[in-house]
Amino acid sequence: MSQHGIHTVDTAFQRDHFDACYLIVENGRGAFVDCGTNHSVPLLLEAIARAGLTPADIDWLLVTHIHLDHAGGAGLLLQHLPNARAVAHPRAAPHLIDPSRIVAGATAVYGEAEIARSYGQVQPVAAERVVVAADGHVVDHNGRPLLCLDTPGHARHHYCVWDARSVCWFTGDTFGLSYRELDGPQGAFILPTSSPVQFEPDALKQSIARLLAYQPQGMYLTHYGRVGETYAQVEQLAQALYEQINAMAKLGQDFESHPDRHGKLLEGLTALYQQRAREAQVPLDEAQVHEALAMDIELNAQGLACWLDRARR
Repeated sequence: MSQHGIHTVDTAFQRDHFDACYLIVENGRGAFVDCGTNHSVPLLLEAIARAGLTPADIDWLLVTHIHLDHAGGAGLLLQHLPNARAVAHPRAAPHLIDPSRIVAGATAVYGEAEIARSYGQVQPVAAERVVVAADGHVVDHNGRPLLCLDTPGHARHHYCVWDARSVCWFTGDTFGLSYRELDGPQGAFILPTSSPVQFEPDALKQSIARLLAYQPQGMYLTHYGRVGETYAQVEQLAQALYEQINAMAKLGQDFESHPDRHGKLLEGLTALYQQRAREAQVPLDEAQVHEALAMDIELNAQGLACWLDRARR
């Protein structure tokens, strides 16, 4: 079922309902926001068929940022979409055309075996098929404007996509993570993502405020799905993100010089999210909450460390 022609596609990265991309259909033409990995490509082609389109009907692939769970499959996907062009942040576009540096960076974090397993061989995108989206760039999706706004904080090569038709943002990782199994009686349980290597707390809060200025009715997250049905709900989620970004930054500063900094960050982040999960009456026990968030806790600890080290330099 789609709302405003927006189809949520599970890219099957890591597990079900962990990593989404979106197919926006407008009068018989399609645009993807993000695309997952090489392994996701068959699922995106199936989604095109389910929406009653063909690969030739897809005009755009908007890549919110270049992290491989969002854009790793871009080169391979475009080999199947003869008319589509990729839209990338000015800092991201060179890495779509030559992905070697981004793959090397991810390999340093995850190791070669994990890169091969999770992402496959990342393919380049031909330079002539890449459109550079500076702040305020508007993609004309068959008469439906999609506005790209620069939103650093999670990464400096990140934009979010405003769709006035649905009164919603496609937020990549700027508006955090929210897994549906953690939904509580008050709705979505949300947390920021500070994954390596460009987390900047103040910039992230400013980016969230920039999104709120449009009074969105909902947010389409990569991890995972839509959150919020009204502006009041979105504003409440933003408040939760602000509080946690501040708490995470304080945690980083508290343990900046600790000999076991990484261990202390893992411990502190776990305690922070467990406490908030209890307050939100998340329907999982502590062990299940930890299982759902273990990878994000590890990455957030690494991201905080990158931020602390960069500030020190």
